[in-house]
Amino acid sequence: MTARGGGDRVRHLADAVRRACRTEIHALKPGNVGLHADGHGMSARDFFHSADLVAPILGLPGLTLGERILRSVQATVGEVGCNTNLGIVLLAAPLAQAELRRDAGQSLHDATKEVLATLDVQDARLAFKAIGLANPGGLGKSPQHDVRAPATVTLLQAMASAAARDRIAAQYAQGYADVFGVGLPVINDARGRGVEEEWAAVACYLRFLASFVDSHVLRKHGVQAAEQLRKQAEIVETRFKACQNPQESVPLLAQFDAELKRGGINPGTSADLTVASLLASYLE
Repeated sequence: MTARGGGDRVRHLADAVRRACRTEIHALKPGNVGLHADGHGMSARDFFHSADLVAPILGLPGLTLGERILRSVQATVGEVGCNTNLGIVLLAAPLAQAELRRDAGQSLHDATKEVLATLDVQDARLAFKAIGLANPGGLGKSPQHDVRAPATVTLLQAMASAAARDRIAAQYAQGYADVFGVGLPVINDARGRGVEEEWAAVACYLRFLASFVDSHVLRKHGVQAAEQLRKQAEIVETRFKACQNPQESVPLLAQFDAELKRGGINPGTSADLTVASLLASYLE
């Protein structure tokens, strides 16, 4: 691949990252942090600040993928003091790398798959360091390619080994199939119907929540709780889609949000996938 762009492309990419993060925080996502309600020891302000910190880094030319990930996490932890966006960074970095490198006429999806194919052991080393620094909840130890041990395989190989238990890792291993095959169509459909961006984000979030066991919930609360959440989300999504005006769903979503937060349930992976899908939509 050959890089294309210049200053306009770099600015567009950074703006798209910032916009995707901000749109997701404006969305009423049950169980997750947003303007509607803080939660899990974090506030919407933390996420807005994190977006402003990482957007220029993710849009910076000349970095390897591993450097892009590590610098973003270092900036967030150093300024915000907690892990607000590790999943977002891990998902956004390949999309950003692809956007900076793709040729005219090449789809973002194809360019992203090409980026994933070029990942090396150094990318894994830097990404492992970033994950350790962010120290996400429920990280635990992995029997293979643990992030606390020196990396011995490429980042793509490490992600493939974790794909069965982690939806973010699965995006690397499966060529961003969920982002481009699940999230992006929901956003495009909502946009085609004239739905406001934050409600398109809600629709995307609920689709992920209902379609897959949320990895963050799985790590922290176990299989039974994660599957119960998915089944609840199926019901909520069906009722949400039945609303002629999305605003009619506010009481439903607010009640679900309060219930999840009382139980300490934070579907963070579904929120991260929503940001990635929004970013892909803005770049495409």
